Amino acid sequence: MAQYKGVLQVGIPEKIKAIQDEMAKTQLNKATEHHIGLLKAKIAKLKREQEDRDTKKKGAKTDGFDVRRTGDATVVFIGLPSVGKSTLLNKLTGAKSAVGAFQFTTLTVVPGMMEYKGARIQVLDLPGIIKGASTGKGLGKRILSVARTADLVLLVLDVFQPHHENVLINELGNIGIRLNQLPPNITIEKASMGGIAVAQQVKLKKITEKHLKDILHLYGIVSARVVIREDITSEQLSDHIAGNISYSKAITILNKIDLVDEKFLTELKTKLTSDVVEVSANTDINIDILKELIYDKLSFIRIYMRPKGRETDYKEPLIAHEGDTVEDICNKLHRRMRREFRYGMVWGKSVKFGGQRVGLSHVLQDEDVLTIVKIK
Repeated sequence: MAQYKGVLQVGIPEKIKAIQDEMAKTQLNKATEHHIGLLKAKIAKLKREQEDRDTKKKGAKTDGFDVRRTGDATVVFIGLPSVGKSTLLNKLTGAKSAVGAFQFTTLTVVPGMMEYKGARIQVLDLPGIIKGASTGKGLGKRILSVARTADLVLLVLDVFQPHHENVLINELGNIGIRLNQLPPNITIEKASMGGIAVAQQVKLKKITEKHLKDILHLYGIVSARVVIREDITSEQLSDHIAGNISYSKAITILNKIDLVDEKFLTELKTKLTSDVVEVSANTDINIDILKELIYDKLSFIRIYMRPKGRETDYKEPLIAHEGDTVEDICNKLHRRMRREFRYGMVWGKSVKFGGQRVGLSHVLQDEDVLTIVKIK
């Protein structure tokens, strides 16, 4: 009886392994494409279920992994041990992160603050991860989870081990973090009856309508109105349905380039599939270029405040993000500012003429000058 009981109590990891084994045995062609896609959707669903279970477990110790977010944005280093993350943090921020020529020097999250062009950017040095981190190896899940709420992920590679980029991307992907991707442009409105109605605003090439409906059924959706505005994959559809996916910007950093010559570096770059910024934390090569790239990737804009009846403060701009409105600036200044707002006056690229009156929904642009007039 015990033997049968063990068979019945198959856990999620075992289910995932069984599906992966089936995929490995299935030859990919036009006839099996639908089947493979459905198997991938099943794996995605099981992984989300496992993640939800792990999240609900209580009593987990943080040991330095809960860091209070501060500054205008937060970026995190993700990399395998001994790739130079701590040295990079120290060069970017002046923080005192332990540096050593051995693995696992950093055992907790070490924060630093990079000040650049008026922006205060919090940089977090995380312990090195290993392959299998997303399944709990080492301190993997706790390390990777810090990246979920970051504004920017910095993937740090050793110049002699550039292939580890795929390891990092896969480990982040396994816990629901998609790098340099946007959420799929689709809408799913559940209904009580009527089946699944699909409205395609573009021609689908990566997924068939039947495949799409099968995946919805897999997640228990039997009646819904689906609007698709871009060609999507089965993985993107599964991500959208799961609803707990993070979409993060990322920069790949190739460190320790001082240890190789130009010929080695040129040949290496022909083998890399993504753009990288080449640096040496030890010798300060391209550190200023990296700072500029981080700033640009975070899509900052500078807003100069002009108090009513006074001069514009050009020395200390207020740092906002592309797409921010006057309301966002009010909320950033003070929680009461929104309630006391009467109108704004703007000089700059976002208005037709200087001193134009604007409301809370007005979208600002870089180097706009803003005056907020409050209710008397």
